[in-house]
Amino acid sequence: MNRCLLQGLIASLLLFSALFAAADADLDKLKTFDATAASRASALKSGEKVASFCANCHGSDGNSRIGEVPNLAGQHPAYLLTQIRKFANGQRKNEFMEGLVKALSEDEKLKIVYYFSNAVPMPAGGKGNIARGQEVFRQNCAMCHGPEARGAETFPRLAGQQSDYLRISLERYRTRSGERIFAPMSAVVGSLKPEDVDAVVAYLSNLR
Repeated sequence: MNRCLLQGLIASLLLFSALFAAADADLDKLKTFDATAASRASALKSGEKVASFCANCHGSDGNSRIGEVPNLAGQHPAYLLTQIRKFANGQRKNEFMEGLVKALSEDEKLKIVYYFSNAVPMPAGGKGNIARGQEVFRQNCAMCHGPEARGAETFPRLAGQQSDYLRISLERYRTRSGERIFAPMSAVVGSLKPEDVDAVVAYLSNLR
């Protein structure tokens, strides 16, 4: 990774640090759901019920049945909370999602996050040059998304993600169309050849 790209990554992380700091209180609330087996079961049941609003697109278990809609199963709760906030304040653009998020109570948002973050992710699968994709990922993506593409608080899980969704998202970053805004991602994707994008998408969609 070149020096300018690294500097851009650091600057963007600092910019978004306030969002993640704001999520700390909610993460503490999520931890209370794990206090006992009964509280965990209750929270998961409530989350599944609220998540029925999401099931038509994201799947009842968080594994999407629609290629251009992302899997939510197994995502880090801090990341999911941050994306909900971005839809709510317009930092992330999707008319349907923006309206849905604004209609949910804070408790409902937390229950949805808890339910999906505890769901078991299943690889979407896809064809392509997986070996080349693994090489491209390790060289360009693993630093942020993790060696196995399972993400973290600040970066999404990409392992097993829908290939159409991955390709659409990468194109949005490359063209800076406004739906997804993160300068380091735009810089990385802009440096990739189309065949490398196809390869990394195939690699990621087949990961567990």
